[in-house]
Amino acid sequence: MPRHGSPPRRRKRHSLAPITPRNASQKRSAPKAIRTSFFRRRMSKAHLNVFSSCDSGTPCGDVENPKIIGIDEAGRGCLAGPVVAGAVALPLKSNMLGLGDSKKIPPERREELAIAIRSSALAWGIGLAWPWEIDRLNILQATFRAMIKAARHCARVCPVPLSLSIDGSHIIPAPLFTTLPWQGPLPRQKAFIRGDANVPAISAASILAKTFRDKMMRTLARRYPDYGFERHKGYGTSEHLQALARYGPCRMHRMTFRKVRPEGMEQGSLLT
Repeated sequence: MPRHGSPPRRRKRHSLAPITPRNASQKRSAPKAIRTSFFRRRMSKAHLNVFSSCDSGTPCGDVENPKIIGIDEAGRGCLAGPVVAGAVALPLKSNMLGLGDSKKIPPERREELAIAIRSSALAWGIGLAWPWEIDRLNILQATFRAMIKAARHCARVCPVPLSLSIDGSHIIPAPLFTTLPWQGPLPRQKAFIRGDANVPAISAASILAKTFRDKMMRTLARRYPDYGFERHKGYGTSEHLQALARYGPCRMHRMTFRKVRPEGMEQGSLLT
């Protein structure tokens, strides 16, 4: 009731579209959606085994100076377990000390270097080819596929142009890039004999591949305890051969390899 002598209080007129509690919650949901999208991108990169410092828009390379990705494998000559490929793109002025052939670095030092590589690399990735892929394709073709998978993770962070520096005497055949989802033009490639000892990016890839595979073989040893995978990592040591003779091969063995395969089974050519 208005006081005596004061003008009557006018009712406040609402707009045709008042802000209801539901509308207010919709307005507050926008920042949450942005945060959700941000963490989804972060989780996606974590799932791909990729660390990136290129997200700020800094180009990873240009046509004249493509980003170099070093690639190496671990476990190609083993009788059991997957072949693992590592791919690493290092900063142009990387001064990381201690890089070299992963097989000549003590295990404790390898683990320390692997942590440093994942922290400082522009991008890194891991690719695997399992024993049944090796038996179906042959070890060389399966290794190439693992290398493409590893390089593909780096390519998602550091787009074209790319240049692959591969340890060994072979580059990846161009037709294989069409068998896996590779986006963009095919990268340049160059093979380096003893590249794991002389090319820093290849050395870093070698360390990541070796440490990842060793950890995986220790895990597989708990599932297949009769073979001693945690000690020889699947290589053809006397202990491993004795276990094969006693227990026979398991699912992690490469059945087309000479010291594993049953009599009469032929292995495909390593070059086709």
